[in-house]
Amino acid sequence: MSGRGWAAALISRVAAFAAVVVLIGSLPWLSGNSPEYTILRARYADREATPEVLAQIRGELGLDRGPIAVFADWASGVFTGDFGTSWISGRPVLPGMLEALGVSLTLMGAALTVALCMAALLCLPVLRAGLAGRPSRGSGAAAAALTALPEFLLAAVLLVIVAVWLNWLPPYGWRGIEYAILPALALGLPGGGLIGRLVATAVAGVFTERWVHTWAVAGHSRARIALAVLHRAMSGVVGQVALVVVGLTGGAVAVEEVFAVPGLGRALLGAAASQDIPTLQAGVLLLLLLAAVCGGAAALIRRSLLGPAGRSGHLPVPGPPLSPRRTWWLVPAISGGALLALIVAGLMRDPYGSVYGRLQSPSWALPLGADASGRDVLARVGHGAVDTLGLALAVTAACLVIGLIIGLTGAWSTGPVEVTNAAPPIIAGILVVAISGPSAAGAAVAVTAVSWAPLAAHTAALVAEISARPYVRSLPQLGVSRARILVGTVLPALLPEVTRHALLRLPGIALALAALGFLGLGPQPPAPEWGLLLAEGIGYVERAPWTVLGPACALVLASVLAVSLSSADGGRNLRPASDLPAPDAEPDDGQKPPRVTDGAGQHSEALAGR
Repeated sequence: MSGRGWAAALISRVAAFAAVVVLIGSLPWLSGNSPEYTILRARYADREATPEVLAQIRGELGLDRGPIAVFADWASGVFTGDFGTSWISGRPVLPGMLEALGVSLTLMGAALTVALCMAALLCLPVLRAGLAGRPSRGSGAAAAALTALPEFLLAAVLLVIVAVWLNWLPPYGWRGIEYAILPALALGLPGGGLIGRLVATAVAGVFTERWVHTWAVAGHSRARIALAVLHRAMSGVVGQVALVVVGLTGGAVAVEEVFAVPGLGRALLGAAASQDIPTLQAGVLLLLLLAAVCGGAAALIRRSLLGPAGRSGHLPVPGPPLSPRRTWWLVPAISGGALLALIVAGLMRDPYGSVYGRLQSPSWALPLGADASGRDVLARVGHGAVDTLGLALAVTAACLVIGLIIGLTGAWSTGPVEVTNAAPPIIAGILVVAISGPSAAGAAVAVTAVSWAPLAAHTAALVAEISARPYVRSLPQLGVSRARILVGTVLPALLPEVTRHALLRLPGIALALAALGFLGLGPQPPAPEWGLLLAEGIGYVERAPWTVLGPACALVLASVLAVSLSSADGGRNLRPASDLPAPDAEPDDGQKPPRVTDGAGQHSEALAGR
């Protein structure tokens, strides 16, 4: 990268981080609710909300000095380790948030252990096939099935089956190692499926590189070749694995809520619900710091794995990609057909009429039974598709536009992409709820705010690749301006590929919206949104499991559809993610950079963002 590129990337990183700090520090003024009413309810429930009492509370908070003075005090306090005082309890927020962070880190460590063990099991067949001279296309159906499980849904299933029905483990709390098993499984199994798919796809791609065959002919042992292949593959996916680890913080919010784990995610959810802004500010800053540490560690590990080859840019050349299986279309066709049938059947019924018995069991007239209000579950699932998938389609379109605009800026997109990747959709949803309250529009804004980054990174990588083509590099010499080159030549060339990437993200965005609805951060009753349907039925799942069966099936089918489509695409474009140029990379003069695909690297980003 040139000196100008480094400067642009550095400035963008500083500006993006500063914008996040300003946003967090401005929460007391961005919130639609007056903080004095929040504190009056929490601390002085016996006092009336007179103008004098409210003015006294504003003086105690220092809010009467104006937003600039309050922000300056908050920022200076953060630099000295003082994160403020809780508006609800009146105690300093930092000790409690650090304790909650310790619980979350313990849970994430246990979940990561589960994920790595599961990923190793999924990668082993691919490694064996490659060593035997039979290159595999990926990790198979097992990894796809695990990746398709939403954390909050898996948590509810484990709670009911293992803790309630079988009574093998405690259902909630945090009083010993046995309390961490179910939450760790709920977080680690989907994460392990995703990491397994990333590494298995990278390993399969490395086995197509010519040096592997050369080593085998030279007589190197299979153990040495296996270690070298893993070394090469991990250099390409370690950044994506870091995104999965950061994504655990988002999944941990729902899992901690289901199992009543006193972690940072649950603390943030409670702070947003009670409008305890200082606690919310401290928690979000700690999460951003955690994400920055994960990203920095991933960059150092990748640099160490690549060694001199990564610094010089001379990476091994892959062989021809493997052709997809002829039956690749079966899983997406079956899952998509079943989902479509479920939706169409539900759209023909009334989703709001309470005309059935409360929790009435399924029958021919009522295929999925009735909920606690006597409403047809099948009808609510079908009409909920309009709310969930329709809103997801609008969010996907917005993410595509934002990703294209920011990605076309090249190195200037580095900071916003990195900062945005550090915020899971649930954390963004908590911030939006703190500002405007729970709503469908707020959930859409929250998911949009953090879901455009992979599309921007993909766009920036394609811009670097297309700009290096000889006919494009000659255009400035013909007097064509850079703006005209971007709009008239580069944008039409990359638009189909990025649009296809955005469409593959649609089910994942629907899952993110459903997770916000499940936590009460999205649409409110009586809307038939899928996540909200799960939240309404989870309390009755032990005696009326059909209340959650319909929305759970819809979510799983949508997840399987997304994973199977990305797997089919990855089979056509097996390539280690380390071969993709960075968003702010500049090609060497006279050399065409590697062909950029949205296969192994970009689809893994899409799934990690869910």
